[in-house]
Amino acid sequence: MVNKNENAITRLNLEFPVWDQIFTVHPLVIVGTIEPDSSPDFAPKHMAFPLGWKNYFGFVCTPNHSTYQNIKRTGEFTVTYPKPDQLVLTSLTASPRCDDNTKPELKSIESFPATDIDGKFIQNGYIFLECKLKRFVDGFGENSLILGEVVAAHAANDFIRKPSQPDDEKLIKNPQLVYVSPGRYATIDETQAFPFPKDFKK
Repeated sequence: MVNKNENAITRLNLEFPVWDQIFTVHPLVIVGTIEPDSSPDFAPKHMAFPLGWKNYFGFVCTPNHSTYQNIKRTGEFTVTYPKPDQLVLTSLTASPRCDDNTKPELKSIESFPATDIDGKFIQNGYIFLECKLKRFVDGFGENSLILGEVVAAHAANDFIRKPSQPDDEKLIKNPQLVYVSPGRYATIDETQAFPFPKDFKK
């Protein structure tokens, strides 16, 4: 590979995941599902993203997780975007299950019900999505892509964009939590407008 820059480039060894060898920035969300006993289950996800410009949302999961199996059974899931002060709470949702397949840590987490589906959200997040399953796309190694349609959405008032308030000011007052993979996090409160070319369109 020819590199005209001063900084050297190293070919990565694909015997190991690329994503373990470099840092990448991702959103951090909590996916909610309903267990067979009707109790809520929550799990953090960072490989999560909008699907196109319409109201579709997807995330990566494995069939070995209850999240996948619950969605397969019910066809529904919720998505909560946590605030920076909910970092520890978000971490607790990743706690391993006990021998009886329960997560005792979830009992102390405050939640509230969705409006259009059978699901729950984490209290005090800033974006809340109610999703109906569109399809599973399996075959990414041991992982799968879960695709959903957003059928209802809610947001904390302070986080909703308004013409009367500049975007940079909005983010300074309402910073966002992101996951820096692997194994780190950051809070974003300082941003700049992206320099789109003239006449740029989505």
